[in-house]
Amino acid sequence: MANTSGVWSDFWASNAGGSGDFGGCLPERWAAIEQAQSAAWREFIVDLPQGAKVLDLATGDGRVLRWMQAARSDLALTGIDLAPTLPPAPAGTETRGGVSMEALPFADASFDSVVSQFGFEYGDSAKVAAEIARVLVPEGRVALMVHRGDGPILKHNKQRRSELLWALREKAVGRKVTTALKQGTSGIAKGMRVAAKAAEQGATKFGQTSPAWEIPEAIRRSCLMGERAGVGSIIETIGVIEAKAKNELGRIQSLTNACGTADKREALHAHFAANGLAHKDTREICEPSGRALADFLTFG
Repeated sequence: MANTSGVWSDFWASNAGGSGDFGGCLPERWAAIEQAQSAAWREFIVDLPQGAKVLDLATGDGRVLRWMQAARSDLALTGIDLAPTLPPAPAGTETRGGVSMEALPFADASFDSVVSQFGFEYGDSAKVAAEIARVLVPEGRVALMVHRGDGPILKHNKQRRSELLWALREKAVGRKVTTALKQGTSGIAKGMRVAAKAAEQGATKFGQTSPAWEIPEAIRRSCLMGERAGVGSIIETIGVIEAKAKNELGRIQSLTNACGTADKREALHAHFAANGLAHKDTREICEPSGRALADFLTFG
């Protein structure tokens, strides 16, 4: 699997603690979804022994650790993530960036439980299952909340991908505005008109909260604010805007691949069974409408 730590580093850097615009992954406004997720983790940790050591794979901003710590402050909570740069660890927990799930830097039988929320399926599932089994104590417990290809998270992201591609490729607003900017003294005014037209079209076609509107509107504002700084400054800003959009496209592709891995459920179970960990239970995590957004798998 390709190394995607770069795209996720930028994501976590701008979304520490769930306070930012989650865009492609899991929009913060879906508060009810997070409530369903946190409830599943609180239920899981009820039966863990006093002072249990828990390892969270692909911890990201540490939200699972934060939920667990709030429910049981006695737990020793550690999170790892491939992304080298992570937000500050939640109070009472420890997180480490730049750590691969396939090569955990912990001794055998170091943890009473290993967990992951939307993380395990981003790795090499056979290798990660083997590493989980290695660092887990005998009779330890494993819980994975994994994506579903038929769930609302992937659907939301696929829609965003189409909106991003509309702005970046179909309308090529960044390239067209850059070309306009280079057309002499009237270039900035021309660039603003090109961006404004694309923003209007994007809002009409996809809505005024979509990337199809956000990207050209951000470019339009960059032209307006950059009149004093000059064309070079505006072009540089356009590059930053496009790079951020391409970064999100990379995360969406990573998510799509992860859903494909998670949906191969028989293979996933077999990887754990090969390492002495039997599948115990699978239950759906649902949004308020009752639609399943994830599956919660336990092994032991």
